[in-house]
Amino acid sequence: MIQQSDEIVFKTSGRALYDITKEVASWVKKQNIQTGLLTLYIPHTSASLLIQENYDPEVLRDLERFFNRLIPQGDPLFRHTTEGSDDMPAHVRSALTATTLSIPVRRGQVSLGTWQGIFIYEHRTAGHVRKILFHLMGE
Repeated sequence: MIQQSDEIVFKTSGRALYDITKEVASWVKKQNIQTGLLTLYIPHTSASLLIQENYDPEVLRDLERFFNRLIPQGDPLFRHTTEGSDDMPAHVRSALTATTLSIPVRRGQVSLGTWQGIFIYEHRTAGHVRKILFHLMGE
């Protein structure tokens, strides 16, 4: 059994989904582990990780439109505004999505479906520097 771990930094430019599939796949390939489990973790409370369709960009725009309807910025329900009016909606978005992903590795590659990609979902309206922790276990 081999374990590898790393931390990779990504810069976002505001609320959107950022495809990081190529960076993740490249890192996994360099680890020389043929079969295992990759865990990705984003240690932030206002961003998350998603596996989502990466073929039609309208899917990502539809997701954002849905979240804007579900969790509107400026909702008077929210009292936590210390870091701005987008902060509490970002926390709710993060709570409804995922901060950790587990993805099988087979034949030295991340096992994603045909139209699947790995995304950082930035929930704040301004850009941020986001860390992703990588952990791969296998042989």
